[in-house]
Amino acid sequence: MMLVLSAAEVDKNLELARLVDVVDDALVKQAAGEVERPHRPHFPVGAGLDGDEAIGTGIAMPAYVHGADHYATKLVGVHEGNAKQGLPTINAQVVLTEARTGLPKALMAGTTITNARTGCIGAVSVRALAPEPDGDSLTLGIVGAGAQARWQAKAIESVATLSDVRIYSPSESRTACATDLREADIPARAVDTSRDAVEGADVVVTATTATEPVFPPDALDAGSLVVAVGAFTAEMQELDSQILERAEQTFADVPDEAAETGDLLVSHLDADDLIELGVPLTEGYVRKSPDGVVVVVSVGSATLDATAGETIYREAVEADDGTEVPL
Repeated sequence: MMLVLSAAEVDKNLELARLVDVVDDALVKQAAGEVERPHRPHFPVGAGLDGDEAIGTGIAMPAYVHGADHYATKLVGVHEGNAKQGLPTINAQVVLTEARTGLPKALMAGTTITNARTGCIGAVSVRALAPEPDGDSLTLGIVGAGAQARWQAKAIESVATLSDVRIYSPSESRTACATDLREADIPARAVDTSRDAVEGADVVVTATTATEPVFPPDALDAGSLVVAVGAFTAEMQELDSQILERAEQTFADVPDEAAETGDLLVSHLDADDLIELGVPLTEGYVRKSPDGVVVVVSVGSATLDATAGETIYREAVEADDGTEVPL
């Protein structure tokens, strides 16, 4: 029997503040070599349907954390054109399989899992690497106004007090995003330019599907933390090379894969220059200078899908949620 969890049932059993700790622990274990995480393939899809060009990107992401009852495989579709049809850009499913027997155990709607665990990257980065706030709160600038902008803000708000959250996108989606966040009691406002979002921010998050830098490098304040979560291919880029060259240290959730993205390819850095994000989560990080800029580049790790999926599955079983189906 396989337990099927709908998107609504995943939402019901997802506690974001708890998931931040789950993601933190998963990144620590990944850095310690306690996971199996094959290199993920991603490939163009849809060529030949509406012309010769690809319509989207397919991704397969398997992982197993040593000692876990299940391993996971996530299947993802990234289709930027979906927004014009009122559909989500990212769609995903997570399959859990028993580690002892290989028997299928659960099929879960994976889009919320993907968004939530990615949002937690911002939260664990802020908790470990954000500058000391001027007072009791931090200022957050977010470039991007889609689902991930909302998840980043909510996850970061669960670990830090935020006094001002500026949202920028070139479309009017920034206003809707800010409104949604205010309804969640996060002090968000839409701003007119990416410079307005970034200048004076303690933490800057980029959550876009851009192919060129999304904010001017001179807008970034000394001491800032930059968390870039959008670029995952060689063609995608969110950060100007000057930001990476200025940074006193750059961290990545998966250094080898981050080094193959547009953000890193335009810089002088390669995989050997990146420190795995689980290292400062394990050992802490002391800034070389209060004016130093720290950067985190995230491409996403199947390790996080496996641990998040396992956590939500356990909650759902305890709550007697989901539908069991025979295969």
